[in-house]
Amino acid sequence: MPPGRGRIMTELLEDGPSGIDRAARLLRAGRLVAFGTETVYGLGADATDPRAVASIFAAKGRPSSNPLIAHVADEAAAFAEVEATGLAEILAAAFWPGPLTLVLKRRADGTVCALAAAGLDTLAVRVPDAPSARALLRATGRPVAAPSANPSGRVSPSTAAHVLAGLDGRIDAVLDAGPCRVGLESTILDLSGPVPRLLRPGGITLEALQAVIGPIDAAPIVAATASQALSAPGQLASHYAPALSLRLDAGRVSATEALLAFGPPLDGAGLVWRLSDRGDLGEAASRLFSGLRVLDQDGQRLGLSGIAAMPIPGEGLGAAIRDRLARAAAPRPDSVR
Repeated sequence: MPPGRGRIMTELLEDGPSGIDRAARLLRAGRLVAFGTETVYGLGADATDPRAVASIFAAKGRPSSNPLIAHVADEAAAFAEVEATGLAEILAAAFWPGPLTLVLKRRADGTVCALAAAGLDTLAVRVPDAPSARALLRATGRPVAAPSANPSGRVSPSTAAHVLAGLDGRIDAVLDAGPCRVGLESTILDLSGPVPRLLRPGGITLEALQAVIGPIDAAPIVAATASQALSAPGQLASHYAPALSLRLDAGRVSATEALLAFGPPLDGAGLVWRLSDRGDLGEAASRLFSGLRVLDQDGQRLGLSGIAAMPIPGEGLGAAIRDRLARAAAPRPDSVR
């Protein structure tokens, strides 16, 4: 539970002027509000308020060593918190608002608290593209720290119902903006060093980024545990985990398994979720987290032994899908079993 608070009556707010106004007033009062973006639902708190940010870690069960992304309404608000570089300005012009997070050196006069940045001298910032999210950020008038709105390590939420399934009674409100369009978290690019470095593949592809700024170091960066130094969200080896075990690159499937299908499904599965019958990576990305949830919940109810995922191509958005599946299939710490 958030520090010093028992079970909370979680409000479900409609997406519209009154709901956005209510959500903004709660955020300014130090409360927790989940809200939909184009990527996934984020669990928002006033990023300038250490007590509010601490409530995020408590509600999610998230290690405080894992830094948060500061969401802001526009490019000017982002560069008020971090030091703009030439590459950052080029990328902001090309991809903001949108599913791209930039990691840059924190400004000495920035307002985001040290806890949101996990005590680092860098900060992750993003301008989301969803109209509801941007309206909320404008109404709040300050940066909003917002990791995915789910218990730490579990499958990310792409609907308000997913948020309530994991956090009802632990947060103050959910602003229901409908299903998330992209369905995968933002791409995270570190610009704080001499060479741009991909920290997490996501809604903006590596190919699209390289077309704008040239070479990027895309070597995988994965921390085995939260006790290791993390420079940005999404670097833990085990993350996005369903309760059922997940098997990757399946070429066959048994009747005791649920199938996460890409393209024509394999025969014989006890349960099937179709990411995209026609092999469309954008459609697959938007359906990934919903599919993992359905197969996990219904698979457990049916007594299935696990989930088998068919192969996903590694280019474009496929890289981000494969990244999420690999983390979902990784050996799990006790906290996500």
